[in-house]
Amino acid sequence: MTQRVLLIIGGGIAAYKSLDLIRRLRERGANVRVVLTRAAQEFVTPLAAGALSNDRVFTDLFDLDDEREIGHIRLARDTDLIIVAPATADLLAKMATGQANDLATAVLLATDKPVLAAPAMNPRMWSHPATRRNVRQLEADGIAFIGPKAGEMAERGEAGIGRMAEPIEIADTATQLLTERPSSKTGPLAGRHVLVTSGPTHEPIDPVRYIANRSSGKQGHAIAAAAAAAGARVTLVSGPVTLADPPGVAIIKVQTAAEMLAAVEGALPADIAIFAAAVADWRVATTAGQKLKKTKGSAAPTLALTENPDILKGIAARSPRRPALVIGFAAETESVLAHAQKKRTAKSADWIVANDVSPATGTFGGDWNTVHLVTAEGVTSWPPQSKDEVARLLIEEAAGWLAAHQTEV
Repeated sequence: MTQRVLLIIGGGIAAYKSLDLIRRLRERGANVRVVLTRAAQEFVTPLAAGALSNDRVFTDLFDLDDEREIGHIRLARDTDLIIVAPATADLLAKMATGQANDLATAVLLATDKPVLAAPAMNPRMWSHPATRRNVRQLEADGIAFIGPKAGEMAERGEAGIGRMAEPIEIADTATQLLTERPSSKTGPLAGRHVLVTSGPTHEPIDPVRYIANRSSGKQGHAIAAAAAAAGARVTLVSGPVTLADPPGVAIIKVQTAAEMLAAVEGALPADIAIFAAAVADWRVATTAGQKLKKTKGSAAPTLALTENPDILKGIAARSPRRPALVIGFAAETESVLAHAQKKRTAKSADWIVANDVSPATGTFGGDWNTVHLVTAEGVTSWPPQSKDEVARLLIEEAAGWLAAHQTEV
């Protein structure tokens, strides 16, 4: 990567990570310029950012020397990509409403270059309707997002979705945005929003153990990539996986079923919702605060389980803001079609994609899949094929259904 990157650092505790982000970007060959908001300077100094970027750091909209040359316009145009990290709730609100009352927001309003935002804030701020509304507006405006992720916050006792993505993840996404061809925003799903869930969930038993399953996330990630290729604006809510983020997709990374539900609800409205994640049905009723220890002569601990929220059923039953097309997955080891048909009715889903995940099939973790599309009209069985091809065909079917019904969010 040999392009120019303008990094806007917002005022949050995650600003310290942005210093490492400068280093990660320069490792990839980028020339990095930095804009610090006034609030950001409470957390990091221009001296530190300048030492790492090996360039001048910009802070003031009304800098006399810069504005003789209309400095904020020059910064907005003399770059290949703008990264906002951390993108605080306040900064996202200003971006969404087109404010330009400081250098950072003036640059963002004046640019015609791609913008990548890495949100970071308290989980309640992230889930607040105002922030969700601002994010939807920015996504519609073409802003790309990475994160936020689930985890512990800086504040003691606070946890949830709100952690800024790691610098290496942001740098990798920046590389993708700089190297891939700009999207023409054409295709059968142009102007549509597709929401996809992927991967397993991890339900903690204690600080080091958890309940999970063997889902790799390959099918869900392939569906998100296929939807983006079809021109859709895509939000991918992913459990813990080892896969690369699909390019051109807004991804929210979570750990538990509860976090996945919150992320899904926050991403609505959507035209199509595809629930490919293998969500754990149960979680431990009370998570141990310390690692459970094995004591000689004592019995194994008893784990009391409680049911996780049913994300597919909950979203399919929503009114208003129910997606026009709700698609679930049924991963079965026996009586695949019978279970899938029962699930479609019980969950109020429009379609169910059913597959056999018995160990002998190699579906979990593998690259191939054999699925059956179950709808109110009947069952269509597809031949064995790659997960990428399954994803392409599913998105093709969904786009055709949406076009026939002419339903828009």
